[in-house]
Amino acid sequence: MYPSHHTPLAVSIETQGSGKITRNPYLRKTGRHSKIRTPDHEFVFNLNGEIKFIRGLNTDWPHPSEQLKRTDGNDWVYYSVGDDSTENGIISWMGDYYLPCLPYPSNAVWEINYRENPGIMTAFASWSQLFANLYDGVHRNTLHPNAVDLAKLILENDDQALFNRSRELKSITGDEISVLPPDTRHADYELIPLTIADGCLYHCRFCCVKSSHAFSPRTREQISDQIQQLKRFYGRNIENYNAIFLGNHDAVAAGKDLICDTASTAFDAFGFGDSRPEAPRLFMFASADSLLDAGEPLFDHLNRLGFKTYINVGLESPDPLTLKNIGKPLTRSKVETAFEMICALNNEFSNIEITSNFLVGTDLGEAHYEALISLLSHTPAPLKNKGTVYLSPVKESPKKRELLPRIREIKQQSALPVFVYLIQRF
Repeated sequence: MYPSHHTPLAVSIETQGSGKITRNPYLRKTGRHSKIRTPDHEFVFNLNGEIKFIRGLNTDWPHPSEQLKRTDGNDWVYYSVGDDSTENGIISWMGDYYLPCLPYPSNAVWEINYRENPGIMTAFASWSQLFANLYDGVHRNTLHPNAVDLAKLILENDDQALFNRSRELKSITGDEISVLPPDTRHADYELIPLTIADGCLYHCRFCCVKSSHAFSPRTREQISDQIQQLKRFYGRNIENYNAIFLGNHDAVAAGKDLICDTASTAFDAFGFGDSRPEAPRLFMFASADSLLDAGEPLFDHLNRLGFKTYINVGLESPDPLTLKNIGKPLTRSKVETAFEMICALNNEFSNIEITSNFLVGTDLGEAHYEALISLLSHTPAPLKNKGTVYLSPVKESPKKRELLPRIREIKQQSALPVFVYLIQRF
C-alpha cells in the first residue's frame, strides 16, 4: 500500500509467530500480530492494534537483533545485546541474549540510556510519521483495501489512548506493580497481572519498591471482578498471553485456598486451556515466612494446576549483621532454613521452580559475601537444574560496574544457576 507521500509500506495482517518465547538473539515474535515495514523500520502491532515493537532496518540502527518494546504499562524498553553476543556476554549475566534497558531509574549494573542514540530517536520519529501517513491514507482513500481496517484500528491507539489504557489497567489491579519477579523473563515479561493481596509482611529499610501498607488479602468478590475486567481489557489480544502474575509483593502469604482457587479460575477465564504451544506460567513472590508457613498441600496443589509455577523469595543475605543493617527482619537460621526448603521443593515438584534473591553492592561487607558464597557452594546441585539464584544490585550502590567481578566470583562458586536481577516494573 502507498500513503500520500508514496513511501512503500509492506503490510502483514495478523500473522502467526513462532508461538514460543525464545532466547536466541533474533527475538522472534510470538503469538498473532500485524506488521508494517517501511524501507527503514519495522513496526509490530498486537491484535488490538496497539504498537508493540519497533526495529530499525538500516545502518543507523545499533544492532539488527535489538528492538524497542512497549509494555502494557506504556513504557518503552530497549532490548540490547550488549558488546559481546557470545556465551560470555549478556547471556552469562542475565540468562538471556538481551539486556532490557529501562526508561526509568532501576538497579542496573550497566547504565545505558537508549534515548541518547540518534538511530533510536529516529525510530520514534518514524513511528509518529507512520501514524500520520496512515491517517492521511485512510482519509484520502489511498490505502490498499485490505489494509484499511488495520490502519483504522492502529489510529484508535494514539499516544493519549495508550496512556489512558495503562491508567485503566492500573485501576483494575488496584495497586502499582512496581516490580515483577525475575522469573517473568521466561515469559519475556508478557503476562496478565492479577492482584490477590496488598501490602507486605516486611517493610525492609533497603527496599525501594514495595508498599508501605500492612499485608491484606483481597476478597474473592474483588478478585472475581478483577478477572472479568482484565478479560474485557485485553479483548482479542488475550490469546497472545500465556502467563499470570499473582500480585502483589507476597501472594504466597494469601494462603492455599485463595491462591489455587484464583489460579484455577483465571486459567479458565483467560483461555489457557486452549491449544497453546507452551504450558501457561504462573508467577508469584513469597517471603521467607510465608514460604515456611505455606505447608506442602499448597505446593502439591500448585503442581497439579496445569501451570508451570515460579515463586521468587527475597532472602537478601545469610549474614546477621547485613540483615540488621538493611532492616530485614530475618535471622541467619531462618534464611538458611528457607533456602533448604527451596532446594527440597525444587527437587520434589516437577512443575514448580522456587528461586531466591540476594543482594550485591559495594557497601555490603565481606561477611555478607563470605556467608553467601558458603551457602551457595555447599548446596547440593539440584536434580532438575532449578532453583536459580538472582543477585540484585543495591539501587544506591555508587559503583555498580565494579560489582561484575564480585558477581562472577559468586557464579563460579555456586552450585545453582546465578543471574543478575534488575528491578523492572509492569
